[in-house]
Amino acid sequence: MLEKFTWYKQSAYKWKGEGLTVYIDPWGLKAQEEPADVIFITHAHSDHFEPTDIEKIRKKTTQFVAPRDVADKLTGNVKAIKPGESLDVAGIKFQTVPAYSTVEHRLQTHPKSNNWVGYILSLEGQRYWFSGDGDPNPDIEQVKTDVALICVGGDPYVMSASEAAGVVKKIKPQLAVPNHYGFVVGVASDGEAFAKEAAPIKVQIMKPVNAFERTGVAAH
Repeated sequence: MLEKFTWYKQSAYKWKGEGLTVYIDPWGLKAQEEPADVIFITHAHSDHFEPTDIEKIRKKTTQFVAPRDVADKLTGNVKAIKPGESLDVAGIKFQTVPAYSTVEHRLQTHPKSNNWVGYILSLEGQRYWFSGDGDPNPDIEQVKTDVALICVGGDPYVMSASEAAGVVKKIKPQLAVPNHYGFVVGVASDGEAFAKEAAPIKVQIMKPVNAFERTGVAAH
């Protein structure tokens, strides 16, 4: 289910299908990367919306999908979205899922009023949910997906491995994949902590292209 994916760091992925190359929140890209047909951006923070990385993969026909505040900073073929939409781009059906903070001390990091998102992309018959940044909330607890790629890095920005495990146990994907740890926030061992707590949900821990910057052991 993940063989066509590359994980760069944080929440940055590439999916390479038949004649279609898609990036989600590109960051930490090498100088030479495959040009993007579509780039999905979840929100405006610099570890998700990085213009210098976008320039490495942008071509004349690249299509962008992004929340309004990010879309306003992009040029070219840009689709501005808000939470709760079902659309398609370049033949990819996708849904936008609200992504926001609910935990008191994290409320200012990803306010619901920003209208930031995660995405459910339908790729070759499977549904992949990219959580974007946020906390457990009633909107993400309704997600129907085959694969959940979910942030687990914890304070001060996003849900912890334990909180994320609670989400995937509710939505029951076939496979869960932790991200947004080991860089900026969280530590490299958060992936294993998430896998342990998410049982019996199957978890696959991907290896990032970039070396983890924050090692050490997760605090519990």
